[in-house]
Amino acid sequence: MSRPTRHPALLGLAGLVLLALCLLAGGWRGAMASYLAAWLVLLALPVGALPVVIVAERFGERVKARGGVEMLAGLRRLMALMPVAALLALPVLAAAALLYPWVREPAHTPLAALWFTVPFFVARVIAYVAAWTWLSFRFARPFDAPGEGRTVPAVGLHAVIGTLFVTDVIASLDPRLDSTLLGLLVMTAWSGLAFAAAILLAWEEPEPVGRGRTAPGRGRLVPLVVLLSLWAYLHFVQFLIVWSANLPPEVAWYFARGGWLGRALSIVAGAVVVLAGLATLRPGRPTTRILAGAAVAVHALEMFWLVTPAIRDRFVLRPSDALAAGGVACLAAALRPFLRPRADRAASAARRAGRPA
Repeated sequence: MSRPTRHPALLGLAGLVLLALCLLAGGWRGAMASYLAAWLVLLALPVGALPVVIVAERFGERVKARGGVEMLAGLRRLMALMPVAALLALPVLAAAALLYPWVREPAHTPLAALWFTVPFFVARVIAYVAAWTWLSFRFARPFDAPGEGRTVPAVGLHAVIGTLFVTDVIASLDPRLDSTLLGLLVMTAWSGLAFAAAILLAWEEPEPVGRGRTAPGRGRLVPLVVLLSLWAYLHFVQFLIVWSANLPPEVAWYFARGGWLGRALSIVAGAVVVLAGLATLRPGRPTTRILAGAAVAVHALEMFWLVTPAIRDRFVLRPSDALAAGGVACLAAALRPFLRPRADRAASAARRAGRPA
């Protein structure tokens, strides 16, 4: 057996072992909650990169002139994970009856009797993931010329799909929070996570310095700061609305995500946003990469903060969470060589040959 074949097999075996240990550590329901959160982190990479790439396609030459070629290549590498994320959604669909409370509750309206059923839930999630997969293939390679006819409908489709997906998959886990902001908040978090991951993945390229030019690192730091700031603002607005309304179910939703760990995550997240903003005054490539790594960690933990308290009624990190994260990462790495889109393989070959992707 050759090395390229053996390594994915070993990674796949390691992933299955980790998920089996996750099941033993957390039980069926707890393990599936951990798996769902870990899968959402994986899904955030291609889905979060997608709108950034679409918007970059709209501005075409401006992005290239500002040194964004390698960043776009990194974002497209993340978009190539969409088929892997789609395949790893199967356990989530299989465990829907374990995870979602509406399975065990009577429907109050005829529409709810149809909408909140496992077969229709599975069909909707498959449709969402299929649409994202199609969009990721559609924008896998740069177009010859920018055009609003492609980008505007694609952004609109992504926004609609993302809002429905977050409502179905995340919000319905814990219906105590009735928020119309949650979809936009999660999509912003995903784009922040993907952009930060792309900073860590992208090759460094020389950036012009001098009069009228940007300082090294600023071209990547400023968009990250914008995404982090928007994400923090949406969190603040949602919390302010809940605090001012003072509705017991929504307050209970936040209490379940409080505790020492929840407060610590909030403090660290706020510190990352503030430090990223201050770093724009004196940007540098090492500083940008450090902040990107911190942003990836914060957004990844946020997925567990959103999901696991719906099952545990408090935000705690358990061994099943780490095991699920490791298992999903290993399976994704094992499946990626077999599920890479043709455009991503061609772009990788071009980079290895020293040609622009």
